[in-house]
Amino acid sequence: MKILVLGAGAWGTALAISAANQPHGRHAVTLWTRDGAMAARMLAQRENARYLPDINLPAELAISAVAPDQLAGLSGAMDVVVIATPMAALRQMLATVAHCRVPVAWLCKGFEPANAGAVGLLAHEIQAQVAPQLIAGVLSGPSFAQEVAHAQPTALVAASGHAAVRDVLVAAFHSPSLRVYANEDIVGVEVGGAVKNVLAIATGLCDGLGLGLNARAALITRGLAEMTRLGVALGAKADTFMGLSGLGDLVLTATGDLSRNRKVGLALAGGLSLQQALDSLGHVAEGVYCARTVVQRARAVGVEMPIAEAVVALLDGQLRPTQAVGLLMGREPTAELL
Repeated sequence: MKILVLGAGAWGTALAISAANQPHGRHAVTLWTRDGAMAARMLAQRENARYLPDINLPAELAISAVAPDQLAGLSGAMDVVVIATPMAALRQMLATVAHCRVPVAWLCKGFEPANAGAVGLLAHEIQAQVAPQLIAGVLSGPSFAQEVAHAQPTALVAASGHAAVRDVLVAAFHSPSLRVYANEDIVGVEVGGAVKNVLAIATGLCDGLGLGLNARAALITRGLAEMTRLGVALGAKADTFMGLSGLGDLVLTATGDLSRNRKVGLALAGGLSLQQALDSLGHVAEGVYCARTVVQRARAVGVEMPIAEAVVALLDGQLRPTQAVGLLMGREPTAELL
């Protein structure tokens, strides 16, 4: 199978490595970056030193830096195209491959930032606007790029309303170290992937303040309830949030030491400003950029999300970390319901 991965960040590179390393040369994998100098370094060093240092790129993995206006031709020679850019670049990349006749999937998690009074969109909603003719879906789930690149056991979800997309993603990426499950509920999978980043900031804050394991468990559990409420209101199936892209991704991102969103919460609890926290990462933390949109979409459908609301107030400088905790703990008693 011929696989094209668009975007040589940590996750795109890791997935390309995983596919290229599959036994018996099953796949011909091309990793594309818009940065020609970066492509030259990766070719010379057989390493993505910026995003995945000290991890060898397989000899079978091709590196490309063709101009964006040539991507349509390159993608047309493939069996599947995977967009591995941050959420902010998804719209542009979808427009670039809008006439692709093979299945297209994206890896990014989050909501597009809102602008000009419009609500921020999930990835499949963006695709419906700019490339409605694509047969497309998402590959998501609990996964740190570094562990996937090292072939440590991982499970993902291929979600799409099109069976052909689900099938090709399973065929492309399912391997002895990477299990890929199919799911028709693209809304639920994308909501889970977006909201867990916001909740991971809250959990990092909780841990950074030393509030204890009881508090962490309560935060993750009630965060899952918030995520599920929003997803169902947007058309998702409640069961999806008990799976890999809901509970699984939330637990990983909220508790894993490799989580960038968790690190933001830890940094804020340690007294850093938001800008200082972001500067210390050197990578995108999607939860920071989509938190406001999560709350905006929740308000639009009448869903209450107090944890996400507190995160937004914290990021906006309206609350200090200890005040955010007090706000949540001071809420009126209620029944444990979704």
